[in-house]
Amino acid sequence: MKRRGLPKFAGEFRTRHGVWIVRFRRTGWPTVYPKNAPGTDEFADEYRRWLAGQPREVGAARTKPGSLRALGVSYFASPDYRSLKASTARVYRGIIERLCEEAGATGVKIGDMPAAAMKRDHVVKLMERRKPTAANRLRKILHLLMRHAIETGVRMDDPTLAVRPLKIKTDGFHSWTEAEIAQFRVRHPAGTKARLALALLLGSGQRRSDVVRMGRQHIRDGFLHVKQDKTGAELAIPVLPELGAAIAEASRDNLTFLTTGYGTPFTSNGFGNWFRERCDEAGLPQCSAHGLRKAAARRLAEIGCTQHEIAAITGHASLAEVQRYTKSADQKRLATAAYAKVKSGTEIG
Repeated sequence: MKRRGLPKFAGEFRTRHGVWIVRFRRTGWPTVYPKNAPGTDEFADEYRRWLAGQPREVGAARTKPGSLRALGVSYFASPDYRSLKASTARVYRGIIERLCEEAGATGVKIGDMPAAAMKRDHVVKLMERRKPTAANRLRKILHLLMRHAIETGVRMDDPTLAVRPLKIKTDGFHSWTEAEIAQFRVRHPAGTKARLALALLLGSGQRRSDVVRMGRQHIRDGFLHVKQDKTGAELAIPVLPELGAAIAEASRDNLTFLTTGYGTPFTSNGFGNWFRERCDEAGLPQCSAHGLRKAAARRLAEIGCTQHEIAAITGHASLAEVQRYTKSADQKRLATAAYAKVKSGTEIG
């Protein structure tokens, strides 16, 4: 019988000696027996590394030697790919696999085309099929593949070096306003899963990939302890009353605060899609989970926190990113302070 809270593809069985053993098993993947106990951060790390690892490619024998698909299979087995963060590895694999299934100008799948035959014009045309952000991401992935091709002797040059990334003017994800936060709360009252998700995202200032792993085991001495999935940074975040109240109402039946309708932990993408629907229900199509991370930083800036103090909560390694998140809040606060000085000077005069 599968223990509640075990992730997908993880199961357990009892040996003839009566000992319960957990294992990760999936078609095409090597079976792995984790060394750490379920519910620990170390167990979760083992699981993510296993998911991001190279599976035994089904039908690999039918892959054309020298093709772009064969180059992708080789790259997945390389140290460069295996050293990526699990979340990054999943994104890279998805982009490469979708590219290989895409039809080229002649109708032949791009994955079946010779990797040595790719030229600058091919890269440009593939980018033209996509929106700017996706085009630049594809260019980056193709650069990694071409570099791997050079290292493995498949080709001598990298055609992506002759292609410039597209310029993108965007402020990124929309940062929630206080009015939008209030509107979401009206639609999703206290005690609902959506309200708990809002409290965790806004109260911690973390990414969705970190929020979906949070559980009661991470709260100690009034602090929420987080090891960021993307950066590996370890943070201790004070649990303020609003977040504490939401956690107190949360179910105690699972290892994570947030679970799917089946009682299993969310994946990062699954949670993002689910929360997107909750925003739509509240009439906030412009809002997203990541926008609450920006709102958390904006709130801290508005009460006068320094960039270093904000980074201590959000875990940003670059203060430039914090500055981008809090630019409007800093401008408003500084402008208010400036006019206070002008008013004071005028009264004295």
